[in-house]
Formats: sequence, structure tokens, C-alpha cells
Amino acid sequence: MNSHAVYTFFDLVGTFTFAISGAVAARQRRLDLFGIAAVAFMVACGGGIVRDVCIGAIPPAGLSNWRYLASSLAAAAVTILAYPQVRRLRQPVLFFDAIGLGLFAVAGAQKALVYSHNAELAILLGTVSAVGGGVMRDVMLSRVPAILEREIYASAALFGAGVQVGFSYAGWTDWWTPWFATLACVMVRLASMRFGWRLPIFQGRRAADRHDMP
Repeated sequence: MNSHAVYTFFDLVGTFTFAISGAVAARQRRLDLFGIAAVAFMVACGGGIVRDVCIGAIPPAGLSNWRYLASSLAAAAVTILAYPQVRRLRQPVLFFDAIGLGLFAVAGAQKALVYSHNAELAILLGTVSAVGGGVMRDVMLSRVPAILEREIYASAALFGAGVQVGFSYAGWTDWWTPWFATLACVMVRLASMRFGWRLPIFQGRRAADRHDMP
């Protein structure tokens, strides 16, 4: 399997796992069949569409390649038909979201490199690929996006994309490098949820701001 096929595979697996997270969240909000399918597709392909537009990959793969739509619809169907089994997973939305986060961060960063963009842009667009769909999901479901809270979410995607870009610039293009970078991102995300890692907030200043408000 060549490198292009590997990263296409990563993109499709990330699409499927992100779509499951979106479908589960939509199902929990009691949306109808169309609502579940729409949220699943938006979560699965939204970040990738933004990435492709930014790097000049027009039309975006999420809109021009039927496999992405099929993957998101398949994930929605699995969630609808096997929802009791999916619910048995501990915090299923966060679990599948963590897997999709890692897969999209790595695939997105590598695709930017393939289109001859520099390391900085590759890392940023890898992060956008990973978090964009989750932001769209949360906005559609009237929730505060995870990247605006204290959770280690975008930071984990940034880390995974950075690891992948670092491997590429070091000339390490073996089969294991994308898996390692993906695992690094997923483990950081899952560990942050398990151990309660959070980014710092500035409570003193926020409290002072509230006190100064009329």
C-alpha cells in the first residue's frame, strides 16, 4: 500500500469514527433520522472540507468523493441500529471523538505537506481538520465547543500533527509513523480525560472583570 493510499485510509477511518461521535451526540439530543445523518456528515467531513479549501484541493474530497458520504452514512446507520451497544461504551462520544481527532490530525497534516505547504501550515491545518467537525457538531447541538473549554482537545490534535510533521521532516516515512503520531494524539486526549488534565484559567482576572461589570 503506497503512502497516498495509507493517508486516504486514515481519512476514511477518521471520517467513520467522527461520524459515529456525531451520530451518538445527535441521537442523545433525540434528533430525527435526517438530523442524525446531517450531524454525522458535518462532524465527519466539516474539518476536512475546510482543510482542502485552505490548501487548494478543490473540490474538497468530502464533497467530491462518494466514499466520505458513504462512510458517514454507514456510521449513522450503525449508531441507529446498534445504539444500545454503542451506549455501553463509557462516554462514547468522547471515545470516538478522540480516535477521530488523532486520525484527522495526522491525515490533515500529511495532506498539507503533500500539497507542498510548510511545516507551520501543515500543523495548523492538521489541527483544523481534527477539531473543525467537532466545533460544527457542538454549534449545531447548542453546546459550548470543546476547544473553547479547558479540556486538552485542540492541544492534543496540535501535538499529533506536530509529531507527524516532525517525522516527515526527519525523513522517517515508514509505515509505523502515522500510527505512532495518531496514537500519541489519542493517548494525550484520553489521558487528559482520565486524569483531569486541564489548561490553566485565570480566575482572579475573570472574577475582577465580573466585579467591574455594571
